[in-house]
Amino acid sequence: MIAYVSRRLATGLVLALLVTFITFLLLGTSFDDVASSILGSGATPEGIKAQKAEMGLDRPVLVQYADWLSHAVRGDLGASFFTAEPVRSAIAARLGVTLSMVLAALLITAVISVCLGVLAASRGGAVDRMAQGASLIGFLVPNLLIAIALVYLLAIELKWLPATGYTELTDNPGDWVRSIAIPVIALMIPGIANLTAQIRGAMIGELRKDYVRTLRTRGIPARSIVLRHALRNAAGPALTVLSLEFVQMFGAALIIEKVFALPGFGSYAFDASLQGDVPIIMGITLFGVLLVICVNLAVDLVNGWLNPKARIH
Repeated sequence: MIAYVSRRLATGLVLALLVTFITFLLLGTSFDDVASSILGSGATPEGIKAQKAEMGLDRPVLVQYADWLSHAVRGDLGASFFTAEPVRSAIAARLGVTLSMVLAALLITAVISVCLGVLAASRGGAVDRMAQGASLIGFLVPNLLIAIALVYLLAIELKWLPATGYTELTDNPGDWVRSIAIPVIALMIPGIANLTAQIRGAMIGELRKDYVRTLRTRGIPARSIVLRHALRNAAGPALTVLSLEFVQMFGAALIIEKVFALPGFGSYAFDASLQGDVPIIMGITLFGVLLVICVNLAVDLVNGWLNPKARIH
């Protein structure tokens, strides 16, 4: 187990180095634009050159990346070119908004998908057809279109929920729920479609296996067979899909937060990308890679616990 975790962490380290290096190389093509944006409309070629020298952007890209990396390994991700706000503080201040929204969407997605997938696989018939139809709709309709439709229906027409804005949980829990309700629904609908289809397929496969028929001949109740045996064995692939949905929701938050004017991680990443704010973009890239590595490792460990046959060594 320890050897496996060590190997995965080593692989993750190589991946983080590769992704951040490629990102820095791509950003290196826009350093003139960054300096020009800081100086404003009156920027001159001489001024841009001086500004780049002041920020250290006139050095070779490899030297700049090595300098950034040497600080990053010590936890220093630098500060924003435009606001001078430390990157770590900026990410930490906005991460709570995105995490609260994504985790809420992920939890609801998991609960609904398990219920729909298990019912569709075990009951079949009309229930199965309805679950497949709902999954198909969820696959075909993009998050942005769902968000716009929900705003029109729930905020403009029915006036049940606010169209934009965010309330802190500590300020007013009720208003906090209302402020993230539409974004959460927009995030979880595609996830429910994907995860329901995965659970349904895995459950159908498990319910057709010999051990299920053996359990039935022994008089084990159908509910126990489905929930205690088949569902546990089908959970591995579903967990993998759920981890992918978690990462996908973080990516979708970039658009969803802009649509709903939420001051979260996604909208901050979007604005930094438009400005070419190199320290912020690099910090966000590093955080994203580490998030994917940690989520995948956690899923592997949980799969090993759920299914001894898949246990890692």
